[in-house]
Amino acid sequence: MTEKNILIESVNPLDVFGVNDSNFKILKKHFPKLKLIARGTEIKVIGDEAEIISFEKKFALLILHLERFGKLSEYDVNDLLSSESDYTPQDLQFGSDVLVHGRNGKLIKARTPNQQRMVDSCRRNDLIFAIGPAGTGKTYTAVALAVQALRNKEIRRIILTRPAVEAGENLGFLPGDLKDKLDPYLQPLYDALRDMLPSQKLLGYLEEGTIEIAPLAFMRGRTLDNVFAILDEAQNATENQLKMFLTRMGASAKFIVTGDITQIDLPRNQSSGLIQVTRILNNIPGIDFIYLNEKDIIRHKLVVQIINAYSNQPKTGNNKQNNGNHNKN
Repeated sequence: MTEKNILIESVNPLDVFGVNDSNFKILKKHFPKLKLIARGTEIKVIGDEAEIISFEKKFALLILHLERFGKLSEYDVNDLLSSESDYTPQDLQFGSDVLVHGRNGKLIKARTPNQQRMVDSCRRNDLIFAIGPAGTGKTYTAVALAVQALRNKEIRRIILTRPAVEAGENLGFLPGDLKDKLDPYLQPLYDALRDMLPSQKLLGYLEEGTIEIAPLAFMRGRTLDNVFAILDEAQNATENQLKMFLTRMGASAKFIVTGDITQIDLPRNQSSGLIQVTRILNNIPGIDFIYLNEKDIIRHKLVVQIINAYSNQPKTGNNKQNNGNHNKN
């Protein structure tokens, strides 16, 4: 059994512990094997040495967040503690730009170095590809960049699109009209926007077409100018579909393509355009590829273990056919 006192020096302890110790209670919940005692400007930590080291790393991230943004909400505490990332505070000394001030005071920003690379690359390039596993914030960061560009009047419209691939479900048997059938496939894009825009503002943008969410097939034959366009789940776009989308790019446009080449839902006789494009476009100036990995995952801590478990399994079926030697990315 080890005992250690952690001093709180650079910030107000009340801001760390939260109103009625709400943040401190979350800390206790996330570290049930440790005994935590708050005493003024310090926390006494008692328990296994390895657990204490883990606690110190996470607690340092909370302090860093509070130093940067002057605020540490219960949401922030849960978010930072739930992340399985093993980045240290020194690793996270990248730009602290807030991309969007979201609903309920939520500060939306890059949370990992690779997400920050997305932000920096988007400012230098008009077309970027963000490739990585689930939960790495590819789509969320891309949508935040699009909303920021719209608010700054850098573009006039946002277009969000996904391939309408039936991942085991049959669209024809779903109730409703075409929009009703397709909306469930586009729901993650709506969820991200709801975090970043007030409900009435978002509704107005959708009704007037300032923000358009549509299946990839609806992009055919159009020129997307003065827009910020995001193609999500691009691993499910065929080679021809991805080429079609990329060639819609107008003179004053930003494009982000996101995808996970380990989760391809295309029929076995079709190849993923996202895998092909990494070979074809990787040396063109103005185009950048950002590869995210397990260290960027900021979902439940089990997500990392799930992804690692699947990654260690032999590749079979469609993934084996389409991924080839690209699992190294």
